[in-house]
Amino acid sequence: MTKSLGTGAARLHLALCIPLLVLLAAGLAWSRSAAMVLIMVLGVTALAVGPKRLLADEDQRAPWRHIRYAAYLFVIATVIRALVPSTMATPPTTMALIPNAFVVPAYLYLGWAYSGMLRRRRAAEDDPARIDALLVGLAGAFLTWTFVIAPAIDDSGMTVMRVLDAFFPIIDVVLLVLVAQLLLAGGARQPALWLLVVASTAMFVGDLLFTLRDAEMISVSQHVVDVLFAVMFVALPAAAVHPSMRTLTQPQNIVVRDLGRVRLAVIATVMVVPTVVATLMPLGSLGNNLVRALLCALVVVAVLVRVVRSNNSRVRAERASRRRATHDALTDLPNRELLAETVAGWAGRAEEEGLEISLLFIDLDRFKMINDHWGHRVGDELLCEVAARLGGQVRTQDIVARIGGDEFVVALASPSHLRLADSLAERLLVELARPFRLSVGDVTLSASIGVAKSYGGAHALELIRDADTAMYKAKGSGRNAVALFDTSLREQIRDRVKLEQALRGAARRGELAVHFQPIVDVRTGELDGFEALMRWNSAELGFVRPDEFIPIAEETGMIVEMGAWLLRESVRQLLEWRAERGPGARPLHVSVNVAVRQLRDGNLVTIVDQLLRDTGLDPSCLWLEITESGVMADIETALITLNALDALGVTLCIDDFGTGYSSLSYLHRLPVGIVKIDRSFISRIGADGPDEPIVRAVLAMTHAMGHRVVAEGVETQDQRDWLHGQGCDLIQGWYYGKADRPENLTHWISPQKVATA
Repeated sequence: MTKSLGTGAARLHLALCIPLLVLLAAGLAWSRSAAMVLIMVLGVTALAVGPKRLLADEDQRAPWRHIRYAAYLFVIATVIRALVPSTMATPPTTMALIPNAFVVPAYLYLGWAYSGMLRRRRAAEDDPARIDALLVGLAGAFLTWTFVIAPAIDDSGMTVMRVLDAFFPIIDVVLLVLVAQLLLAGGARQPALWLLVVASTAMFVGDLLFTLRDAEMISVSQHVVDVLFAVMFVALPAAAVHPSMRTLTQPQNIVVRDLGRVRLAVIATVMVVPTVVATLMPLGSLGNNLVRALLCALVVVAVLVRVVRSNNSRVRAERASRRRATHDALTDLPNRELLAETVAGWAGRAEEEGLEISLLFIDLDRFKMINDHWGHRVGDELLCEVAARLGGQVRTQDIVARIGGDEFVVALASPSHLRLADSLAERLLVELARPFRLSVGDVTLSASIGVAKSYGGAHALELIRDADTAMYKAKGSGRNAVALFDTSLREQIRDRVKLEQALRGAARRGELAVHFQPIVDVRTGELDGFEALMRWNSAELGFVRPDEFIPIAEETGMIVEMGAWLLRESVRQLLEWRAERGPGARPLHVSVNVAVRQLRDGNLVTIVDQLLRDTGLDPSCLWLEITESGVMADIETALITLNALDALGVTLCIDDFGTGYSSLSYLHRLPVGIVKIDRSFISRIGADGPDEPIVRAVLAMTHAMGHRVVAEGVETQDQRDWLHGQGCDLIQGWYYGKADRPENLTHWISPQKVATA
């Protein structure tokens, strides 16, 4: 890692150089030369060391490297002037061209360095700093021409040396313009930037005095010019070793502010001064007058450009603000507000023009899994790809909007006989099922689409709501499907909302209960344990079937809290039963279903661990049932939780085996001890039932892997006998009893055989 010099290096540099500047300004002749040499040595050293130690990026070092090259050239020119006094004659002779041959490229290096800093800081294109800096430069050019170049030409004619002398203040003005842009463009105004301002100002003043002296317009000693040059040679290196120099080559957050008083005063000055000077100065030659008039005109034009650009910037800002309010920031698609506004506009002319307004509400199936597995960056990448695909399937007059996390709406208005919405919905299902090529590889998903139609009577938001309702119907029918809205769905949604509201707080109000179904050892006929099943008897709605409230609990996330409650109640009841049976009885287990939402919740392992610690229950007596589909949908994430649970010692069960993926390779990876065969297979065994080969294969496969097997849904003696003959380990079902309250199961608690082989 690149080491930082810290602000101490800049303070040390200034602490060494400022006394040398004083010595140079007021010391004896012999000490001045020594002071100048030391200043240049310290400056070159700082320029070489500072950027290398403070900046890791080679590209950010480039401007400072150009400044260092300029410093080398300045040193060479200074040495030449010291060794060859004739190069400093006044008025200048052709000998002055020798040091100037090094000074001119040094200035160019400085200009290139400042330009590079400005480019890397990335001032906004419409930032008024650019035009304000140009105004300062034009005013400086006007004054330089009026008071330096024009008098020099008028007095002694245009010679090479006069033009060259005039060149230095002009290029100083250019440098000041660049530094002014750095200063005015916003971002961090740190000490390094102010040191650049000091250096550039000292150069300009020094070169201006030098030029006026050579033009014999003023009398000033070379010593004064040398001191100003030394100030530049102190300030630039001090900037190079100050940590804030990083801000000069790093992107800045540019904030375009209102025109302040100081900035207004500067603009007014650069407008008024050239105009006043041009008015009061006596007329000169035709060429002089034309140049002055041209520079004044450029100042006026620059002011007009600034006014126009400021106005355009305001208009663009208003448009950008409007777009931010009506478009999604991630995909740049219209948002809900613009969608509703557009649909409302269509509705106003739908009846008159015979238009059918159709909305396709699109929800990406299991999108949360993608975010959870790969992170939000990949999720955002996928959303942008989905937006692009949707846009590629619609007409130019249609609207594709993003109105939620993974929810999109396609809106179209067309003659009703075309039935465009129906064909588009089917086409979108196929299009979205194609793999998306993302940064993490190919990702496949599906979508559920709800379609709602109107001929202009429905309010825009009502139409969006109806399409959303139809989408839930498509999702409920198995996902990757299209559903058309009909009015009966409103009643279903109303009932669902009512059910959801009643479910909230059901555990707190004591409305939830646990029913237990016996699980019996087939070989011995003994009770092995119970499966715990959640039941809800609402004070408002009465008894609600599990297949009605469990999906809602999972979808809303309430299942996490309800599942934790079920775990605690089940373990409490098991401990009570085990205490009743006594120490010599066969130990019982309790099997508790774990929802997919719980499996992905990071607190599940902590809840189980704390429960085992608090109760002292043998972990192997707690069975946790997980469905195939819940595990296989995101097996990598599920494995993390399952392995942690397995490490606690609990017994893991695959529930409803055979209805999901039923992959032997996946099953081999899971740390499960129990496989439960789904009741749909058990119902068709016995008396040469058609599913006997399947169940026989499952028994053989799972036993070979070292798992025990539970057969669910056993209802008849024939089913029980057949399973016993095939070596099934455990069975549960109505043959032995339905799930019931604990107080109705006391006859199971005393050790007994409930059936014989």
